[in-house]
Amino acid sequence: MKKWFIAGIAVVAVLLFAVVGGGLYLLSYSLTPAAVVEAKDAAAWDDMRREYPFIVPWLDSLERADALRDTVIVDRAGVRLHALYAEAAVPTDRTAVIVHGYTDCAVRMLMIGYLYHRDLGFNILLPDLCYHGDSGGRAIQMGWKDRLDVLRWMEVANERFGGAARMVVHGISMGAATTMMVSGEPQGPYARCFVEDCGYTSVWDEFRKELRDRFALPAFPILHIASRLCEAKYGWNFREASALDQVAKCRLPMLFIHGSADTFVPTWMVYPLYEAKPGDDKELWIVPGATHAMSYRDYPQEYTRRVKEFVGRYVGAE
Repeated sequence: MKKWFIAGIAVVAVLLFAVVGGGLYLLSYSLTPAAVVEAKDAAAWDDMRREYPFIVPWLDSLERADALRDTVIVDRAGVRLHALYAEAAVPTDRTAVIVHGYTDCAVRMLMIGYLYHRDLGFNILLPDLCYHGDSGGRAIQMGWKDRLDVLRWMEVANERFGGAARMVVHGISMGAATTMMVSGEPQGPYARCFVEDCGYTSVWDEFRKELRDRFALPAFPILHIASRLCEAKYGWNFREASALDQVAKCRLPMLFIHGSADTFVPTWMVYPLYEAKPGDDKELWIVPGATHAMSYRDYPQEYTRRVKEFVGRYVGAE
């Protein structure tokens, strides 16, 4: 009997070690990956020029005029955060804060910068989220704590572009989830509307999907353990990081965009998000055949038209 008891304890210990190890691996794999685009990475600029060749003359003109500039703030934890910004060619108070996706950076959102700055005549500000680009930080925050940083960037944009701004926040992928998380917070008078493109319902839902698809593993118990470890180490957990809960508190207009062929953030996620947003000041565009974060690349003219019409309705025209 004693041998069986000892053997049982050993089995439990091995299983516990495996589960905790799996949770630690998931936390490291997802929140401190090696594949984050590094600060000032020339490849990010090359990617923009290769994938969106029609924006190259605009990029070159910004470079010649020294119009795309850097700015920094320090967050509540003392982390240095970086952003790119450019004033509109014709002075205006219309401003877009543009938020990048997972392991990306501000540079790789310059195609949306082109949309707002060149096509619509807006001021633009593009932050590098924590642990991305030229910003510091211990780990990726999946939009949750980033929402507080973006709120601060909105204040900075308002101040930098002369005050009394009329502002849209536009995010793609994790940046879209961040945008929706921002939308549930109290807003300054400059905030007018939001555009989210292929954001996830929650970090829990997205990680559960990735566990299944990448590792053929169920959520229990590894995801539960990883979420608790995240809370202990970084001060937030996967369940509270919910774009769905936040968008349900949004009182400003929102345009929802999602590719019909998106499997990374599955298309089904946009429907509960759209339904959760209160009021009639919302629109949904399911982009035919578009995969993850490729809606603008595949349909640049239609994307621009829809954004212009929606944002113009709430931010206004010159």
